[in-house]
Amino acid sequence: MSIQADKEKFFGDFPYPSYDDWKNAVEKSLKGTSFDKLFTNTYEGITLQPIYRPEDIEHLAHIQSQPGRAPYVRGTKEEGDRRWEIAQEIQAITPQALGEALRSDLARGQTTIYLSLDQASLRGLDPDEVQETEIGDKGVSLVHLQDLENAFASIDLEKTPLFLRVGSLGLPYFALLLAWANKHQLDLSQLKGCIGMDPIGFYVKEGQLPFSLEQAYDHLAEITKASLKQVPNLRTILVEGHPYHDGGANAVQELAFVLATGVHYIRQLMERGLSIDEIAPRMVFSFSIGSHFFMEIAKLRAARILWCQIIDAFGGNAESQKMYIHGRTSAFNKTVYDPYVNMLRVTSEAFAAVVGGVDSLHVSPFDECIRLPNEFSRRIARNTQLILQHEAHLSRVVDQAGGSWYVEWLTDQMAQKAWSLFQQVESRGGIMNSLAEGWIQDQVAEIAQKRIARIGSRQDRIVGTNMYPNLSEQTLENDEMLVKQQRQKRLAEIRSFRSNVFLSEHTLEASIQAFQSGLTVGQWVKSIASPVSSIRPISAFRAAERFESLRKNAEAYREQNGAYPRIFLAKIGNPARLKPRADFTIGFFQVGGFDVIEQEGLSSVEEVVDSYTASSTDILVICSEDDRYPEIVPDVVRKVKERRPESTVFLAGLPAKEWRERFLQAGVDDFVHVRAHCFDILSKLQQKKGIAK
Repeated sequence: MSIQADKEKFFGDFPYPSYDDWKNAVEKSLKGTSFDKLFTNTYEGITLQPIYRPEDIEHLAHIQSQPGRAPYVRGTKEEGDRRWEIAQEIQAITPQALGEALRSDLARGQTTIYLSLDQASLRGLDPDEVQETEIGDKGVSLVHLQDLENAFASIDLEKTPLFLRVGSLGLPYFALLLAWANKHQLDLSQLKGCIGMDPIGFYVKEGQLPFSLEQAYDHLAEITKASLKQVPNLRTILVEGHPYHDGGANAVQELAFVLATGVHYIRQLMERGLSIDEIAPRMVFSFSIGSHFFMEIAKLRAARILWCQIIDAFGGNAESQKMYIHGRTSAFNKTVYDPYVNMLRVTSEAFAAVVGGVDSLHVSPFDECIRLPNEFSRRIARNTQLILQHEAHLSRVVDQAGGSWYVEWLTDQMAQKAWSLFQQVESRGGIMNSLAEGWIQDQVAEIAQKRIARIGSRQDRIVGTNMYPNLSEQTLENDEMLVKQQRQKRLAEIRSFRSNVFLSEHTLEASIQAFQSGLTVGQWVKSIASPVSSIRPISAFRAAERFESLRKNAEAYREQNGAYPRIFLAKIGNPARLKPRADFTIGFFQVGGFDVIEQEGLSSVEEVVDSYTASSTDILVICSEDDRYPEIVPDVVRKVKERRPESTVFLAGLPAKEWRERFLQAGVDDFVHVRAHCFDILSKLQQKKGIAK
């Protein structure tokens, strides 16, 4: 049935308003405010409209596509079971602890083993070659055949998919896995998952590799050819957007740079004798899922459209045009303070990932950025996925967002923007040339600086961090002694495992034999490592970090002085009328760890000065109504600074420019208002008062 027929059937007896009718009604309700205020600009350069209509999507090429059919905007499956793999990352310091966690979580709903190597392992270093604190940092330490014995004990890998992120070290870890599988006489045709090699992603994050990119491409080609022959259900090529997302990139940038990386890998592997239909089905794309719910849905849908287009241009068949997408809830927006809010963040992100059509998903434990996630935090994260599958029944619905005028329009906008940026990368010689020139790093840095500025001024809000802080919260406990003991145990066992094994050549077969004889991954890398060129990395950061540093400074001050740094809030006038301004001011300073002492009912300059000078703080905030400020502010500031010259005086609100200048001349240090740059003001205040480290 057409849209017009629907109107006539269901609404024939009612007048059907036009867009102009709606706009006129809205403008009346705005009472003089510009209609343009209803449009929202995003970091992606996409302007969101206040309302969407059928006319917005009628021209879209993909709108009539079907699930399981090109361009796969509605998913790569035609019908049937649409459950995604519950692929929670498991972090542990020792392989034994990893094995315990895996067995527990697999018995409680996890469907795929997902392992990220720790930072030392990704750099090709054994545990005894790094600082003790680096062991098990942001991943697991697996470098020896015995490590796999301990980690996979009593786990049937013929029935459980394995996903291992290996950075540039695809060949040694592929060989290590096959050495373990051969020892246990596993049917290699039954192994499923991915030994995900993404040398460019690691290069972007770290700025250098253990060996040259050409060697990495050779390794990638070798393990891909081997997987085709020996392990047909094991993918080998990973393309990650996380280094860009975690560095502050917008969704368009993440998608475009991922596509450019995927194309680069295809070209390199085709040069090494592989066909497009051998390469594309071995690829996995991993995206971070951020907090902009609809933008993230559109990103994943657009990714499938564009990848289908790219593989078609390479001559790939219909199966090769399907994109396997792994999603990971964002690390960028997670917080140390008020950490239980992270549970809410990942729920929204997981929902967006599922609606966007991921094939597998990791939901971050709420304490992931604070400590090694424990059984409780892992369970809550895992259960988030289980609820979406089994209680919300999202796996029973085909393309949940399909047909939404907003989502379909946004998908098209995302595809257009990402394709344009992808073409810019290609015109500059591809992903590696663009990285070598620093162009991509500059593009990401530009968006990152915009984010930092908006977070600092609280235009972008982080609940519990730069807005609505809870100074009385109890910090999460971290069993540092247990962690230290496990790291020491890991050091001792790797030294007992290591043997002097000669590696004659760095082929897959020779590597398998060497690992069976006791070689470690660190030894393997040392035997091939050579000085290589470097690039400027894209450094990961979290949105909340700068405000968290203010809180940590205040906590250190409390440890030394017995209390948080204090601010005296002098409320002059009717308390009820001042409440909104006072509440805003209190929240403004609390995000920096300041304890605000309120004094209500003040009516004269003398009362303000006497109350403040009797307090134990040297920071004063004057809070009253704008029309009272001219008569009280100059005298209050003059007398306060006569009695206590070290005082810092703020004024709540933003007076007219003329009065601001007069108040500054009178000695006011700054103004607290909705457009103030909160971080800069609080940071300068902490430095001035000796609170900052």
